Amino acid sequence: MRSSASAETSKGWDGSRFATGIGRGFAGALIFALPMFMTMEMWELGFSMNRLRLLLLLVLNIPLLIILSDRVGFEETTCWRDAVRDAMIAYAIGILSSLVILFSVAVLKLGQPLSEMVGKVAVQSVPASIGALLGRSQLNGDVDDSGESDDPVQTTVYDYAGELFLMALGALFLGLNVAPTEEMILLSYKMTPLHALAVVILSLVIMHGFVYAVSFKGGHEIGDEVPRWHTVLRFTLPGYVIALLVSAYTLWTFQRFDDAAVSQMLLTTIVLGLPCSIGAAAARLIL
Repeated sequence: MRSSASAETSKGWDGSRFATGIGRGFAGALIFALPMFMTMEMWELGFSMNRLRLLLLLVLNIPLLIILSDRVGFEETTCWRDAVRDAMIAYAIGILSSLVILFSVAVLKLGQPLSEMVGKVAVQSVPASIGALLGRSQLNGDVDDSGESDDPVQTTVYDYAGELFLMALGALFLGLNVAPTEEMILLSYKMTPLHALAVVILSLVIMHGFVYAVSFKGGHEIGDEVPRWHTVLRFTLPGYVIALLVSAYTLWTFQRFDDAAVSQMLLTTIVLGLPCSIGAAAARLIL
């Protein structure tokens, strides 16, 4: 949460800025969730997905949105109440944008069973709500009188726990794009243990190079006095473990582990771990 000092210097609630943030939220929901709106497997999950697993996903999304909204909400937050408000608005945007798009492309029709319609919207609302909040950081265009960007998101300093949270969120967001697809299962059947090892190594190299070695905006500058192994042990390896855990959770949620052998479950997790690790590495760059 923002410090009390920053709260005292806050400009106060601005209705116009908040409305602009809502507009960016809808844009973010569409931009970030559109691939999933157009994915057949996501439509099928609406009526085939285990309802308890779907409910768990929806419930877990709430604290994720609250924490994220504190960092990149529709306006700078000064207390948890503001963060909860922004999170609920983002969820509402995710639901509404899912309804509009799915009806527009005839995935939803008035004659369908209510449970099927609710399921399809519920599944899509999770990535759409995250996208709504991401739109705050990615589509910000406010500038102050000096011509500098008036965006508190890009200057936020994260502690270690905050960095790991962003990794998990980035892994989840990108993982949701591909976890429901049949290609994850198909690739795991094609792979040998040697291929799996190559994917693990590639994922680690990409994670480390993408953020900590290449030094993109928002990445970690590695000083000459800091041993190279320190960054690997503190960020890259924990980040990859987080990516694998998120991969396993999303695959379980979307019932990709049902009736699968342990070896096949491990291979599928490693396959999905590649995009999840990229999402984890890129999260700090876009938030």
